Amino acid sequence: MRIGILGGTFDPIHYAHLAIAEEARTQLGLDSVIFVPAGRPPHKPHVPVTAARYRLAMLELALASNPHFLISRVDLERPGPCYTVDTLAMLQEEWGPEAKLWLVIGAYSLFEMRTWYHPERITELAQLAVAPRPGNPLHPAELERSLPGLYGRVRIIEAPLLEISGTDLRRRVREGRPIKYYLPAEVEAFIFEQGLYRDEEKP
Repeated sequence: MRIGILGGTFDPIHYAHLAIAEEARTQLGLDSVIFVPAGRPPHKPHVPVTAARYRLAMLELALASNPHFLISRVDLERPGPCYTVDTLAMLQEEWGPEAKLWLVIGAYSLFEMRTWYHPERITELAQLAVAPRPGNPLHPAELERSLPGLYGRVRIIEAPLLEISGTDLRRRVREGRPIKYYLPAEVEAFIFEQGLYRDEEKP
């Protein structure tokens, strides 16, 4: 069993997330990709995050058409900061020792990994599937300086370079600008039905 893990606040889920997940699934021969919405991201302690029930509902709408995409509530159901290393350990226990985990991340996250909690343990628990972004080339020597042995655990995913971010989408809603074609129509409709992002402080 080969399992991809894609974490994030998904605030909101958009086409860049979905495209990277599907490319990882097909290029790595994954059986499933598990989307793990964050509870309290330790690297964003003071950034307001939309209530979990809304983010979870948007995920369910976005993933409904793909039977290979699953959702784990593991980070939503535990208190305190949710560290990636703990999430991976819990998912490995849930899926069993025969499951091979792939952590799907962007190039920026890869270069920041040395600042994460127990980064060396992360690379023991999972292979890294990395989607490059404009301005984030991957240099083996730099990665090795960042975290010894890191480059050998990396597999580059060829994925469309979609410059979409949750921050920009929330801003667009707040400013009355369109978000159509940035995310699934069902998610767009949900955002407007629930009045999300009209005020950045809305819980």
